[in-house]
Amino acid sequence: MLSHEQIWEAIDRLAARHELTPSGLARRAGLDPTSFNKSKRLSPDGRLRWPSTESIAKVLDATGASMEQFLAFLRPDASSSGQSARPHDAFPPQAGSIPLLGFAQAGAGGFFDDGGFPVGQGWDVVDFPATPSQKSGVYALEVQGESMMPLYRDGDVLIVEPGAQVRRNDRVVVRTCAGEVMAKVLLRQSPRSIELMSLNPEHPNRTLDLSDVDWIARIIWASQ
Repeated sequence: MLSHEQIWEAIDRLAARHELTPSGLARRAGLDPTSFNKSKRLSPDGRLRWPSTESIAKVLDATGASMEQFLAFLRPDASSSGQSARPHDAFPPQAGSIPLLGFAQAGAGGFFDDGGFPVGQGWDVVDFPATPSQKSGVYALEVQGESMMPLYRDGDVLIVEPGAQVRRNDRVVVRTCAGEVMAKVLLRQSPRSIELMSLNPEHPNRTLDLSDVDWIARIIWASQ
């Protein structure tokens, strides 16, 4: 008999398999970003809340996972079953178009929602090899200027994925509430702040209060 804990843990493992947070997985599936939050798994009076079959179906469709694969995550040893995440630079040879923005556009107001996803229409686009599930929410940023040398040059294109789980030493794009957009390396994240290492040795490292961060997105690929 399946338990409440097993079902929710399977969803967490599916999210981790695609390098997403539970909220990132919900967003990719077209659900409310808070649908899979820990706080939503119990009602205010302490009763167990179960994910709906519709939610699970949407998650499977969004990630391309089969029901058999989802059921495999119910096993206690699923996290050690050898299903490692796909390397960032090993996308399958399928082309698709994703939005392309410049860093100046990214810094302007009105172009993103609260999660760092582009909103509106009329963007330039760039072809990127990705399956439909990988394309969901992914977009491109074009490097402008020399501030990210020697790693990224003017004109390089960075593919970023908002909602993806970020870890120490990940390359990320961060937008502050003041509209500053920067590509850095995540050194440390605490409940109150993040520490960022600059890609260009001529620029200092940065420490930002999380209250000053609008969004953070992981860089999953770069054209160089």
